Amino acid sequence: MSIIADYGQILVILTCVFGFFMAWGVGANDVANAMGTSVGSKAITIRQAIAIAMIFEFAGAYLAGGEVTSTIRKGIIDSAALMDRPELLIFGMMASLLAAAIWLLIASLNGWPVSTTHSIVGSIIGFTAVGISVDAVHWDKVGEIVASWVVSPLLAGTIAFFVFNSAQRLILDTDDPFANAKKYVPIYMFFVGFLISMVTFVKGLKHVGLDLGGGESVVYAIVIGVIVTIVGKFLLSKIQVDPTAEQSRYANTERVFAVLMVFTACSMAFAHGSNDVANAIGPLAAVVGIISSGGEVLQKSAMPPWILLLGGGGIVAGLVMLGYRVIATIGTKITQLTPTRGFAAELAAASTVVLASATGIPVSTTHTLVGAVLGVGMARGISAINLRVVGGIFLSWIVTLPAGAVLAIMLFFMFKGVFLT
Repeated sequence: MSIIADYGQILVILTCVFGFFMAWGVGANDVANAMGTSVGSKAITIRQAIAIAMIFEFAGAYLAGGEVTSTIRKGIIDSAALMDRPELLIFGMMASLLAAAIWLLIASLNGWPVSTTHSIVGSIIGFTAVGISVDAVHWDKVGEIVASWVVSPLLAGTIAFFVFNSAQRLILDTDDPFANAKKYVPIYMFFVGFLISMVTFVKGLKHVGLDLGGGESVVYAIVIGVIVTIVGKFLLSKIQVDPTAEQSRYANTERVFAVLMVFTACSMAFAHGSNDVANAIGPLAAVVGIISSGGEVLQKSAMPPWILLLGGGGIVAGLVMLGYRVIATIGTKITQLTPTRGFAAELAAASTVVLASATGIPVSTTHTLVGAVLGVGMARGISAINLRVVGGIFLSWIVTLPAGAVLAIMLFFMFKGVFLT
């Protein structure tokens, strides 16, 4: 315990720096994923995306980011193995944050959309298996994470394929796509409102005392879906045919879907902020909890408001400074997106997250969105997909877990050597 007594304040300051760096990486990579389809389809500009993210990501992180966060991320570590050596958990969480943040920086600089959840999970697995014990890792959880790599993109891609095909048949391939867009888009709006609400209720609001049951979540989501539909119909009634846009048969139709994309961007930003900020501040809360309790390893740790502020601020900073690179990959480099295609991708991603949450399958927002964008591209034919970019993305996914693990192992022993010698 003398390590905690002697260096407690220094350890907290270092972990805060690493936590902010990790939150910065979440903003540069993960938030960019949520905004990529909206920006790539030109429904909103990059500046509007940053403004939306600053407001809704921060609100989601602060209001619903979690009064209580699990310190042993996703049940990967057996906490009993750390009861007698709390300083090892501190060094491990510091190493995990810094390792995951470094990998996210590398990925973001290259425009690779990787999973922040898998980055931090890989880092925690690395330091636990090598620095503590192989038996201290719950390998069944690791198997679920690896399985989600395959399940989430396939499911999202399949849903996006059928959603876009439905839009083509009902709207785009008709004699009057603009009129049919105003007729059918409110139905899509209901499903968007319903699904995004379900994402928020199921994944985002557990930590603020709103632990709604499945039935309650469905009822509230239906109500919100109806409200969104009513508001959407009012906004759509204001859109008239623009004679200057007639050089493209679908230009006016895409203006209808652009209204829908603004809503999905705001809602996905809030849901993402409320759920994924824990990747950055969960380990920080663990370290602060251990040091505050004098060395007691807690399975759950209270979340001070200042940690949520630090996480929200880091997310916004990362998006502003580097988010445009991953936005470009998701929004333009995989396949060309329009508001119609971007909407299909976001609806499919939201559907996948809701379905996975209901069945307990751990999925990545990044993987679902990339899979959904691929599904939209497949609906237009394999030639519409940039296979070289897709190959680079899949390679970065495969490398994420071992990259985080190797970096975390090196940093863990470095911190251990600095503070224990």
